[in-house]
Amino acid sequence: QVQVVESGGGLVQAGGSLRLSCTASGLTFDAYAMGWFRQAPGKEREGVSCISWSGGRLYYVDSVKGRFTISRDNAKDTLFLQMNSLKPEDTAMYYCAVQKYTYTWRACHTADFGYWGQGTQVTVSS
Repeated sequence: QVQVVESGGGLVQAGGSLRLSCTASGLTFDAYAMGWFRQAPGKEREGVSCISWSGGRLYYVDSVKGRFTISRDNAKDTLFLQMNSLKPEDTAMYYCAVQKYTYTWRACHTADFGYWGQGTQVTVSS
């Protein structure tokens, strides 16, 4: 059974930083692309950043380029999202997700990800 668990969210002032972590068990972690998605109230879920199974391919949505950094530690089955220079508009529930298929890169399309965590709330105050 695949389990995906996020941690690291919280309340931070604008300009601050947070580091999200995600562990995935029940699968061969280093065979899957992974991603971070977010959903704000009243908005659709969007792909924030995704990373290929080896870490060689990265995707960032334009609004976070230069501020967020995705990385993974395949030895520890863990995915990270370092978020710097946070803005109020980054406030959302952040979800970690696993690509549906092994060794497949399709950037950050929500429909291509099959296993999801419960989410961790990020709130940025102005």
